Amino acid sequence: MRATLFRVKTDADRQNVTLSLPKPLLRKAKILAVERQTSLSGLLAGALETLVRDQDEYERAKERALSYMRNARDLGTKGRITWTRDSLHERR
Repeated sequence: MRATLFRVKTDADRQNVTLSLPKPLLRKAKILAVERQTSLSGLLAGALETLVRDQDEYERAKERALSYMRNARDLGTKGRITWTRDSLHERR
């Protein structure tokens, strides 16, 4: 037999927030929430979760890229550029 525990969100896990939105935006958001079979609160929470997750992923990707650059292989140039833009684009 296998038992699985689920963490149930309680009111202690949540914080109420007051927003001031333009009426046309609020009206459209309510319609969108109904179409997606959720509450306005659920719709906004989902959008914020996506925004925060995307930002976190961007930050991790940026840190990986910077780490790769800081630890790049030495190409033997000793940090000096020995070519010009024109020489790289010469037509032969």
